[in-house]
Amino acid sequence: MTITVTDSVDESGALELWPVYDAVFGDQPDLGTWRSAVWDRHVTRPGFRLARAHHSSDLVGFAYGYTGERGQWWSDRAVDALPPDVADEWIGGHFELVSIGVLPAARGGGLGARLMTELTTGLPHERRVLMTTADAADPARRLYASHGWVVIGPGLRDDQVIMGRLRG
Repeated sequence: MTITVTDSVDESGALELWPVYDAVFGDQPDLGTWRSAVWDRHVTRPGFRLARAHHSSDLVGFAYGYTGERGQWWSDRAVDALPPDVADEWIGGHFELVSIGVLPAARGGGLGARLMTELTTGLPHERRVLMTTADAADPARRLYASHGWVVIGPGLRDDQVIMGRLRG
């Protein structure tokens, strides 16, 4: 398994990611909708980083994020969801880990943890890293907790929480 990290991606990168994104999340009806609703905005944000995992030449997983700031959709929703003192401490200038996706056939061997580690190692940001994740029964949440992430408050929906981690 080879993991590469980059701070930019061209058209081919979006086309490569889409099948894995769709297989893992399935929350967008098609490539065009995903590109216009999510990807094309995220890839141009300051601090964008993408980690990709390949088995041979096949993409089997990815993780990406960018610098989160007030005035962005997620950051503003997180400010509304969190207690004011927590929002003031965590939101703005943080690295927002947007997605980690690993194909089902590649799960169970620590690839998600490796992607998360590679993505967040050597960040040029301040020390705060944030994400939204599902309820306590989700295996991903247990993975994050085992790597030092803590719940800092409720999420944007009832079945979510916002987790944060201070980098060393």
